[in-house]
Amino acid sequence: MARQEPGLPNKGLNRKTAKLDTRKTVPLIVASALIMQQIDSTAIATALPTIADALGEPPLALHSTITVYVLSLGVFLPLSGWLADRFGARLVFCSAIALFTFASLLCAASTSLTMLIAARALQGFGGALMLPTARLILVRSVPREELVSAMVLMSMPAVVGPAIGPLLGGFITGVSSWHWIFWINLPVGIVAIILTLALIDKIPPAERTSFDFPGFVFTGAGIGAVIFGFDSFARGMNSSALILAVVGFSLLGLYIRHARNTPNAILDLKLFRYPTFRSSVTGGSLFRISMGALPFMLPLLMQEVFHYTPLQSGAITFVSTIGAFGMRTMTRRILRRFGFRNVLLWNALIASVSMALLATFTPATAPAVMVAIILLGGFFRALQFTSLNTLTFAETEDAEMSHATSLSQMAQRIAQSTGVAMSAMLLHYFSGGSGTLTNFAFAMSFVIIAIISASSCFSFFRLSETAGDVLSGRNKKVKEEPIAAEQADAAE
Repeated sequence: MARQEPGLPNKGLNRKTAKLDTRKTVPLIVASALIMQQIDSTAIATALPTIADALGEPPLALHSTITVYVLSLGVFLPLSGWLADRFGARLVFCSAIALFTFASLLCAASTSLTMLIAARALQGFGGALMLPTARLILVRSVPREELVSAMVLMSMPAVVGPAIGPLLGGFITGVSSWHWIFWINLPVGIVAIILTLALIDKIPPAERTSFDFPGFVFTGAGIGAVIFGFDSFARGMNSSALILAVVGFSLLGLYIRHARNTPNAILDLKLFRYPTFRSSVTGGSLFRISMGALPFMLPLLMQEVFHYTPLQSGAITFVSTIGAFGMRTMTRRILRRFGFRNVLLWNALIASVSMALLATFTPATAPAVMVAIILLGGFFRALQFTSLNTLTFAETEDAEMSHATSLSQMAQRIAQSTGVAMSAMLLHYFSGGSGTLTNFAFAMSFVIIAIISASSCFSFFRLSETAGDVLSGRNKKVKEEPIAAEQADAAE
């Protein structure tokens, strides 16, 4: 059987879909489902006190609903790639949406904390399957030269969700019942499934392989332990949380040893032989630590030190989303003009500087100045995230796409959890362990996280000048210039 060219749409396109612009329709459809997941996972944090009161539980006990979701997400993430190859990415994606939506209804119907925790665990399972398969659908449905533009559209939920989720959660609990945070997912989920089945072509399953159960145990338990350990560490530094994270990393180390001797390992570590994949994961993980740290620290700074209301804090931090949308129209042109290497290298430094500037915020800082810095930071971070997400697939073969999505998502989750835990540790240290957060503690923490983020540029420096040119379209530009010169010579 002839091997399909990586990143090219399947030849079995139905006529309806063939008439549509897959560069726009596919990412917009998958984004409609992802925005549901992103908003839901952040909106619930604002509503926790209200839910706790309704269930007759102390507010602190409700944090377990967030923890179990994150834990379930991490445990089942490695499973997504194998399921997509076994049953087809479109089917798994629709099943993930249906599972997430059904679990949302169970959350809304919960009458006890135990029932809510169980429903959130089921939501986490659906979420773990949703994002990797969404990205897999994208890279297998959109031509590689159009992947940058498509990835920009698909990445919007990751930027918009965390920004508007807390605002939406506060609004819903203020004007209605907390149940609507979950009920609202029903129409969104149904529409997303209908659009997926109607407008996205069926992606046939890949060659069937045996399920790597030992690998799933190592990776699932390892990722779950790392994320849960970091999450516990962020809520209160203690030795048990640190031990749990160490156990998690040890299990992941055992998986590396296991994968070397297993032909069909659940996560294919041979992908690291590609310089673009290796750089996007290693350098991307360092940069994404700031992605976990920033949403954690910035609202705390404004509410605990500046004494802003949650609404005032959310209104200021929301502008980062506007910066991300501004980036959407420029990303492909920037990458085509400068190439992935130069963009990732210099933009990592610029975005890190924008984060370091947050250290200058004080209660006396004018809101307009804060808005301007956060707006620019949102622009440069979104450019970096989109470039990293796209570069992941620059060299991967079509048969390796499912492994690439699962492995890159695993690295992203660990990096974000590391960012939250590291921020909590730094704030605790620079506050003198008193528990009272200070402006100085936030300033030092922002600077250190910015330095870690900037260190990612060493990974990008090792990329070749032509890395990812097939994705950005620079290879076409290079070919066109000699042709144009020859035509000019002939005209003379």
